[in-house]
Amino acid sequence: MRNSSTKKLVSTALLAAVIVVLQTVASGIRIGPFTPTLSLIPIIIGALLYGPLAGAFLGCVFGVIVIIGVLSGAEPMSTMMMQTNPVMTVVLCLLKGAAAGFVPGVVYKLLKDRNDLLATAVSAVLAPIMNTGIFSIGLVTIFLPVAEKFAGEYNFATVGKFLFVGIIGGNFLFELLVNIVLVPVVKRVLSAID
Repeated sequence: MRNSSTKKLVSTALLAAVIVVLQTVASGIRIGPFTPTLSLIPIIIGALLYGPLAGAFLGCVFGVIVIIGVLSGAEPMSTMMMQTNPVMTVVLCLLKGAAAGFVPGVVYKLLKDRNDLLATAVSAVLAPIMNTGIFSIGLVTIFLPVAEKFAGEYNFATVGKFLFVGIIGGNFLFELLVNIVLVPVVKRVLSAID
């Protein structure tokens, strides 16, 4: 039992380190006004291998790294969100990250005995839905003036077009495709060497 707990702790810490590196490296990649979230892969892997709470923890690590990026000015829209409402920006960053790890972990737990590959694929889809969905809801409710400003800057006629073409059409689809392709492969490799 002790070896299992130690292994889980060490593996989760290694995944957290991967999140820090991926999020730092990805900050140089842009799709429109956004940085794609490559960090969802280790978050999902942690949720699948070690459970929903490990996934939520890893998602919070991701959220903290995003907050650091926001404070450094690396994310112009999120920096403006922080200037508009710092508390809700922090809550939004942590909530979307935690949900991106927790929800896939719960769903995987429920489905894995029926079909592990299907459970893995559904979990890989759910993480970017949580991440982008919660961010988008926060953007059009709490941060609507910020969304309107950036919609104008990127030549979108409405916030809705900005949301569906800019955020969901670009950023979300990239994250979704990367997760669907890489998560099952990485999980299989890690499970084989486990």
